Amino acid sequence: MKWLSPNALCAFASLLTPLAAFASDSHTGADSMQAAREALRAHMGGQKTTALFVDRLEYRSNEGDPVMLWDAQASYGGDINRALLKTEGEYLLDDSQTEEAEVQALYSRAVSPYFDLQAGLRYDVNPEPDRYSAVLGVQGLAPYWFELDAAAFISQRGDVSARIELEYDLLLTQRLILQPRLELDVSLQDVPELGRGSGLASIESGIRLRYEIQREFAPYIGVAWERDLGDTADFSRAEGESISRLSVVAGVRVWF
Repeated sequence: MKWLSPNALCAFASLLTPLAAFASDSHTGADSMQAAREALRAHMGGQKTTALFVDRLEYRSNEGDPVMLWDAQASYGGDINRALLKTEGEYLLDDSQTEEAEVQALYSRAVSPYFDLQAGLRYDVNPEPDRYSAVLGVQGLAPYWFELDAAAFISQRGDVSARIELEYDLLLTQRLILQPRLELDVSLQDVPELGRGSGLASIESGIRLRYEIQREFAPYIGVAWERDLGDTADFSRAEGESISRLSVVAGVRVWF
C-alpha cells in the first residue's frame, strides 16, 4: 500500500472538515441543530448570573467608641460584562448614627482572565455634604494571589482621590483562613469640609482569622489599625479627634 503524500492528506482533511462540523444536520435537520448549538452556547458560558458578596460585616471596638462596618457588592451579568453595586460605611453604635456611607453603581468588563475594568458613579451619603463622584477602577487577582481593588474618584467639585485595597488569603487548613488586609486613601488636594488633606491621607491595616463553616458563610475575628497621615492628621487634631485607632473586630463573611 502506498502512503498518501502530505499535500494529499491536507486536501483530504479540508474536504472532511465541513462535513464533520455539520454531519448531524443531515440526520436531525439544520434548524434543530442550530437551535441546539445556540442553547449550548447559552448554557456553557453565555448565561447571566446574580451574586451578592459581603466581604466584611463586622463589629469594631474602636477604642471604646464601637462601630458597625459593612463592605459589600452585588453583581449581575455574564463572564465579560457585569453591572455592579458596591457599598461600604460605618455606623456609630453609641450615637446611633451613620458616620460614613457610600454607594457605587458601576459597569464592569473583564479585560483579562484575572482583572476587571470598572467605571461608573459614586454617591456619598455621609459625611455631609452629599457628594457625587465619577469612578474609574480595576478589580481582580494580582500576581502571587493578592486580591486587588483600586479606584480613582473625581467629585462634582473637582476633588480627585483614590483608594487601594489589598487582601491575601493564607490557608492554614481547608476551612481556617488567615487574611491580612491593607487599605490606602490618597487625595490630590485638601478637602477641609471632609477633614481630608492632600497626599497619603490614611492607612488601615488588619488581620482576620475566619472559619468557613460553609464556603458561603464564614465568621471571623481579628484586629484592625487605622491612622490618619499628613494634613488629614492635622484636620483630625483640630477637631479633637484621635489620629490613630486600634480595634478588635468580629464579623462574618457571606456570599451567595
